[in-house]
Amino acid sequence: MRNLVVKSRFEKVIESYILGHSFNMFILVGKNKKNDFNVLYANLLAIEYFSQEVSQSASSFLGDFWKPIKRKMTKLSIDSAIKTKIKVSRGTSSLLFELDLQHYTDELGDEFICIGLCERTDMIANEKNSTILEHKYASVIDHNLDPIITINNKLKIVNANRAVHKVFGHRFKELSNQSILNLIGDDEAEDFQLFFLRALSGESIEMEGSTLYHKDGCLLPTYLKAIPVVVDGDVKEILMILRDTSVHRENNEKLHYLSYHDQLTGLWNRRAMNEHFNEDANYALKNNENLSMVHVGIDRFKLINESLGQNGGDEILKMVAERLKMICPPSARLYRNSSDEFIVSMKKHSVSKTENFSQKVLNDFGRPFYYNHQEYFISASIGISVYPEDGRTLEELLRKSEQALTYVKERGRAHYRFYRVEMNSVFPDEVLMESHLRRAVELDELAVHYQPQVDLKTGHIGSFEALLRWNNRKFGFVSPAHFIPIAEESGLIHGIGDWVLDQVCSQLKEWQDKGFKPVRIAVNISPKQFRMENFVDKLKKKIMRYGIIPSSLEVEITESALSNMNETLAILNELKKIGIFISVDDFGTGYSSLSYLKQYPIDIIKIDRSFIKDIESDPKNEAIAKTIINLAHNLGMEVIAEGVEKGLQAEILLGANCQKAQGFLYSKAIPVEELVQKYFVYSR
Repeated sequence: MRNLVVKSRFEKVIESYILGHSFNMFILVGKNKKNDFNVLYANLLAIEYFSQEVSQSASSFLGDFWKPIKRKMTKLSIDSAIKTKIKVSRGTSSLLFELDLQHYTDELGDEFICIGLCERTDMIANEKNSTILEHKYASVIDHNLDPIITINNKLKIVNANRAVHKVFGHRFKELSNQSILNLIGDDEAEDFQLFFLRALSGESIEMEGSTLYHKDGCLLPTYLKAIPVVVDGDVKEILMILRDTSVHRENNEKLHYLSYHDQLTGLWNRRAMNEHFNEDANYALKNNENLSMVHVGIDRFKLINESLGQNGGDEILKMVAERLKMICPPSARLYRNSSDEFIVSMKKHSVSKTENFSQKVLNDFGRPFYYNHQEYFISASIGISVYPEDGRTLEELLRKSEQALTYVKERGRAHYRFYRVEMNSVFPDEVLMESHLRRAVELDELAVHYQPQVDLKTGHIGSFEALLRWNNRKFGFVSPAHFIPIAEESGLIHGIGDWVLDQVCSQLKEWQDKGFKPVRIAVNISPKQFRMENFVDKLKKKIMRYGIIPSSLEVEITESALSNMNETLAILNELKKIGIFISVDDFGTGYSSLSYLKQYPIDIIKIDRSFIKDIESDPKNEAIAKTIINLAHNLGMEVIAEGVEKGLQAEILLGANCQKAQGFLYSKAIPVEELVQKYFVYSR
C-alpha cells in the first residue's frame, strides 16, 4: 500500500523517467531529515531482486549496491542525469550493472533521485575479453626479443620494454616522458621527424641505416619499424620496433662475399661472372676489342679424387687456383666454373696474347703439384671462345668454350683450341637434344629398323636384330651412339625401351597373322631396363597381349648387365621359363668373368665388331674371334658375328664354324616395309 501511495504522489516523475530510460529495476529515493536517503518507491523487479520492502533506508534496501551507487550520486547536480556502470560483488561472483541516475526537485523543493539498474552479463564477458587482450598486448611487447619503445603523438616516450635495456642500456624510468629525438643522432633528427610524421598519419613505415644512442654514448646502427596504434580512427601511440644491425651488417658483408666467391678456392664464382660479364662485354664493344673466355679443365680429375679422396682432391684444386692466380694478368678475372673447371675472362687481349697465356698455363701444369710430400703431375685442357665473334651472351660463350674444351679432351688432352663452327655439329646441345627426345615418340620421330642375321652355311635368314633410329626435325638423323646414352642418363630409356618392345611384338603378331615364315627378332635391352624389378612381368604381359610365340623374341643384353650374379641369374631363369631366347651383345669388350657363361642360361654370343674388323689381316683379331667361337660351342651356345663387311671375313668365320653373321656385307638395318618386300614369303 505504501508503494502505491508514493507512486501516486510521484507518478509524473516515475512515468517521465520510465519513458526515457531502459532498465530492469527502478528505485526512487529521497532525502530524510538526517540528510540520508530512504526508498520511496521500487518496482516489482527491484523488490524481488533485493528481497526487501519499501519504506526503509536506501542502504538497507540496496545492501552492497548502495555504496557504489552513492559514490556515483555525489557527481549529480540539481536536475541532472548520469549513465554509468558499477561492479558489485555477490558471493564469489562479480556482477556488472548499467546504472541510470536522475535528480529531480519538486514544486515543494524536495529532492528525489531515480535509480535504474540493468544487469549486463554480456558486458562482463566483453570486459573480461578486453582485459585478456590488454594483457596479451602488454605481454607481446614486454617479452619481445626486439627492443620496443612506445611514444605518444608528442614524441614522448610512454613505455619501453626490457629488451631496450638489454640492447641499448636504457631503463624505462630513465626514458619515461623523454623525447625520442634525444636518442637520435643530430645528423638524423630531421629525417626522424619526417619518419614519425608519416607514422602519426597512420602509416606503418620502416627505416634502415639509422643510428640510436646507446647509454654509454656510442651510436648503434639500427633498423626501425614504426607501427601506429589506432583507436576509433585516431593514432594514439606509435610502437617503435628497434633492431641493432651491427652484427647483421658484419654478417651481410660475409654473406655478400660468400655469394660471389667460391668457398673452397676463394675465386670469383658463376654468379660473379654473370654480373661482371655485362661490364666486360660493354667495355670490349666500346673499345672495339676482344673478350676471351679461356675455359681450363683439369684432365682426369675424377681419378685424382678417387686416389687422394675428397680432401686430397680439394687441396689439389686450391693449388691449381693459386697457380692460375699467379699466371693471370691484372686485367683478367679468374672464376671457378665447376668442380674441376676454371674460367679466365681476358680483357684487352688479342688472339695471339690469349694463345700465349693458354700456352703459359699448359707449361705451368708441367710442374708437379706436391701433396703429403708426394709429387703429382696433372695436365690441363683448354677451350677458348671469343666475344663478340662466337656469341654475345655469356651462356653462348661458355657453351662454345666448353665444346672447344671437349674437342681438346677427346683428341689427346693437354692442349688448347679456339672454338670453331664445325665443333657445334659434333657436340650439339645435349639439354636441347634431351628435350626433343622426350617428345620423339609423341611426334612419331622414332622408327625400328631391322638388320638380317645370315646363316653362313646356307645363306638362310631366320632372325633379325631390331635397331632404333631417330629422325629429328631439328638435328636430322641422330646416331644411336649419341642419343642412347642421353636416354639412359635421363631415364628416358625406360619409356623408349617399352615403345620398341611394343613395336617389335606388334610386328611379330602381324607377320604371324599373315602366315609369314617364322622368324626371331632380337631386341637390345639396356642394363637399366634389365634391372627393373618388373621387367620380366612387363615382358610376359606384352607377349600375352600381342599373342606372339615367346621363342620368336630374343632379349639382347650387354656384358655390363651380368655383373650382379644372383640378381641376373634369377631374371635370366625367368626369361627362359617363358621361352625367350637370350643373347649377349658385344662379347669380349666387357669385364665379366668367363665363369658366368657356364652358370647363366645364355643361348647366343655375339662377337663384337671390333674383333671382326681386320680379321683377315690381323692375326690377333682372328685368334680372339676363333677362341670366342670355340668357347661358345663348347658351352652349347650359338655364335653371331657383328660388323661383317667383307667376303673374306665371312669365309674366315665360316671356317671357324661361326653359325651366323650380320653386317653391311649382307644388309644395313632397313625399314620394315623394305624388309618384308626383300626377305619374306608366305609359309602357306
